[in-house]
Amino acid sequence: MVAMKLSIIVPAHNEEARIGRMLEAYLPYVTEHYAADVEIVVVLNACTDGTERVISEFSTKFPCLRWIEESRPGKGQALMAGFAAAEGDLIGFTDADGSTPPQAFQDLVDRIGDAGCIIASRWRNDSIVSPRQPLDRRIASRCFNLMVRILFGLRLTDTQCGAKLIRRAPLRAVLPCLGLTRWAFDVDLLFQLRRQGHRTIETATEWHDVAGSKIDVMHSSIDMFCALTRLRLLYSPFKGIVTVYNKLLKIRT
Repeated sequence: MVAMKLSIIVPAHNEEARIGRMLEAYLPYVTEHYAADVEIVVVLNACTDGTERVISEFSTKFPCLRWIEESRPGKGQALMAGFAAAEGDLIGFTDADGSTPPQAFQDLVDRIGDAGCIIASRWRNDSIVSPRQPLDRRIASRCFNLMVRILFGLRLTDTQCGAKLIRRAPLRAVLPCLGLTRWAFDVDLLFQLRRQGHRTIETATEWHDVAGSKIDVMHSSIDMFCALTRLRLLYSPFKGIVTVYNKLLKIRT
């Protein structure tokens, strides 16, 4: 099978109310720009609502849209399933809420150059972010980024933005090395790319805060700290501690 030019993975957990707007924006755009050389793969991630129905309705008009199911919850699980199914030379992912508009995702394609990976950053001076996120979320984001820099040495401003694009070969090389830590999946991906010598660049983006987020900042901040600590332990001489650490996490959750 000849590889397609672009694959866009969309992890979706109970996104019936929001994914329709995202598909309305992306499907005409990518069809116009890529014709048959594109696919959008929605990963239904433990959905219990009507997300599949919404996608099915769009697929009748846009054959580039398909979906797969991943019953195990978690963004990492969904992305791993999507990566395995993707057929593109360039494989990216974006959020189901449409916070990254299609023209901003296209910027990643246009700017990747000879890098192995390119990520969108909401923290570049020339980025357009509207409306501005609440103060507690901005503080949590900067604390998380500081931990990433200290623990993993990743000199990136926004590892958690939902828009990323990776070349097929580097992605295939790092997939066997990736874990499934929920909040640290993106960090793990970028860390593994760097460990294997693949350069990651970041670019300014356009990003819109879409209503309907299920994130609780306080609980998520604790989970993020635990996820980063666990991931750092996995890549240290103290890897055996993770077994005990996991048991503690299960008690907490």
